[in-house]
Amino acid sequence: MTQKTLIKLQSPELTSISDQQIRTSLAAISEIRECYRVLEKGGLNIVGEVLRGQGPFYELDHYPKDDVFDAATASQYYYHAHRSDHDEHGHFHLFLRNSALPGEAEPVLGPVGKDRVAHLVAIAMDAWGFPTELFAVNRWVTDESWLGAASVIASLDRFNLDHAYPSWPVNRWLTAMVRCYRPQVEALLRHRDQVLAEDSGRSLADVLEDRRLEVTGTIPVDLDSWAAALTGEQQRRALSWLPSPEPALANKA
Repeated sequence: MTQKTLIKLQSPELTSISDQQIRTSLAAISEIRECYRVLEKGGLNIVGEVLRGQGPFYELDHYPKDDVFDAATASQYYYHAHRSDHDEHGHFHLFLRNSALPGEAEPVLGPVGKDRVAHLVAIAMDAWGFPTELFAVNRWVTDESWLGAASVIASLDRFNLDHAYPSWPVNRWLTAMVRCYRPQVEALLRHRDQVLAEDSGRSLADVLEDRRLEVTGTIPVDLDSWAAALTGEQQRRALSWLPSPEPALANKA
C-alpha cells in the first residue's frame, strides 16, 4: 500500500512564540553550532558519529544497535533509514519513556504501564550529517504508546541526553534540537492528532494501525534561517517597547 498524501507544514508564526521560547531557541542554536564546531574540527559529523564502529549500514536496523537510553531522564533515540522514496540519508527517532510521561496519561494503543514510550519527533538527515526536516509519524511506525499531543507536549522539556555514549556532541545536539525547534515539534504533534481525528469513518485504534498512513506531517528546517527569524522577532519586540519620540514644538514668532 502507498503512503497517503504527505502534508508539509510551515513553521509556526513568530508572533505566536513566547519571549521565553525565543530565548530558549536562540540558546539552543548556540549549542547546536558548538556541536558542529567541535565535530568539524575532527572532520566528523552528526550521522558519522552515530554510525562509527557499527559495521555496515543496513536499512531498517537501529543505530546504535540497542538504541541510546538515558536512564536518569528516560530519554531514548535511534537512527535508521527506510524512506527509499524520500531524499534523506536516514533519520533519528526521539522518545521519552514511562517515568518522563504524565502519570495519568493512559495510551489509546501500544505499551502500557512501566513500558509506556512516547515518540516526540523524527529528524531527517542529509548525506553530510545535517538536518533537513522534522516529521511526525503514525503510532504503528515506532510501536509507541499512543498519547494525545497535549500529554507529549507537556513532557518535551524532559528530553535530555546527559551522557557520552555513543557521542557527547551528538547527544548534546539532539537535546538542543528539541529545545531549538520546540514550536515546530508542538505544531507537528497537534497536526498529527488532527490528521488522525479526521478519519471519522473508523475507530482511532484502526487509524493508528493504518499502514497507508506513515508520516502525518513534515516541517523543513534550516538553522541559519531560523536563527535570523528569531533574532529579527526579538529585536522587533524590543523596539516596540521604546517610547515614541516627542513631537517637535513649533517655533513661536
